[in-house]
Amino acid sequence: DRVFHLAARADIVPSIVEPREYFESNVDGTFNVLEVARDTGVSRMVYIASSSCYGIPDSYPTREDADIRPQYPYALTKYLGEQLAMHWAQTYDLPIVSLRFFNVYGPRARTSGTYGAVFGVFLAQLLAGETLNIVGDGEQTRDFISVRDIAQANLIALDHYCTGTFNVATGKEISINSLAECLLRVSGKKISADHGTARQGDQRRSVIDYKKFHEGFGWQPKVTLEQGLVEAYSFFQNQTS
Repeated sequence: DRVFHLAARADIVPSIVEPREYFESNVDGTFNVLEVARDTGVSRMVYIASSSCYGIPDSYPTREDADIRPQYPYALTKYLGEQLAMHWAQTYDLPIVSLRFFNVYGPRARTSGTYGAVFGVFLAQLLAGETLNIVGDGEQTRDFISVRDIAQANLIALDHYCTGTFNVATGKEISINSLAECLLRVSGKKISADHGTARQGDQRRSVIDYKKFHEGFGWQPKVTLEQGLVEAYSFFQNQTS
């Protein structure tokens, strides 16, 4: 009688190539989930949204009331799914909360695929003993959050009465160079890092205001970046040993 809706096609570049598939999965698919939820009278639904809806924001830390500027079909379809969820909550009195996630990392993160997230790409290179390939100058920042903190946020949101849209992040920004240095330190490997060509339109900065979620649900991130990287690296090291 309660639903977590995380199913979606992910990644930015493939969504540009396959917009129809992304729309059918992320928008039509969400519509189907909402209709089943309405028909069966679920008591609570958590929709997992994406930070990509903000595009490149004007202010930092970025709050939920920032302008919505999806730049790719993936970002747009995830936001449309969120709008469907909020409309069904309003029109049909469905108890739905939407959580916007930011740069989740941890054990079982995807380490394959051409367009994977930077954490997974670094981890795959590290485990293979390859040079860490940093896009651009590496001074662009991101707000990384451990999957353990995300899991806790999901559980809290499922058992709470609050509805609406909330950011889930740490409120701390770290550069890609610092992430690479921390991963190398955690692994103990003597591998170099090099810098490649910057991506056109790459976001230079990302740091998020999660005060609304903290005040509404009492949630606070607990896993430090170094602690989370130790957990993730140990997990993947055990998988390959």
